[in-house]
Amino acid sequence: MPPVPPENTQSTLGDDEEANYDLFISRILETGKVWGLKADDGWAVCPSLEFEDTDVFPFWSDEADARVHCSEDWKIYTPSVIELEDFVVNWLPGMHEDEVMVGPNWNGELSGVEVEPADVAERLGIDTD
Repeated sequence: MPPVPPENTQSTLGDDEEANYDLFISRILETGKVWGLKADDGWAVCPSLEFEDTDVFPFWSDEADARVHCSEDWKIYTPSVIELEDFVVNWLPGMHEDEVMVGPNWNGELSGVEVEPADVAERLGIDTD
């Protein structure tokens, strides 16, 4: 079955940003998959609303929730899977080094918490020391 076009897709994520973050952690541990948005020139990134001169990489725990954002300004992106092991071993340390934040399970309005990569690793039960 072909994927549902973005304009017919609605996010299953609600307005409770902490609950969306909790869901992100539990689902990626369950499935072993993290979803980001990728285009030919790289991954989707947003300026932080909380921290000056900081970028945020949004990620989702389900492809459908990532796909919601593949329209309008972001129509060049498609959901792309990152295996959890790669996310933990490569992405989180690299993001920490680059001083960027994680945007876990942002809702349909691209609203959500901005989390330090080390805090995500800790929530996943990974020792970063």
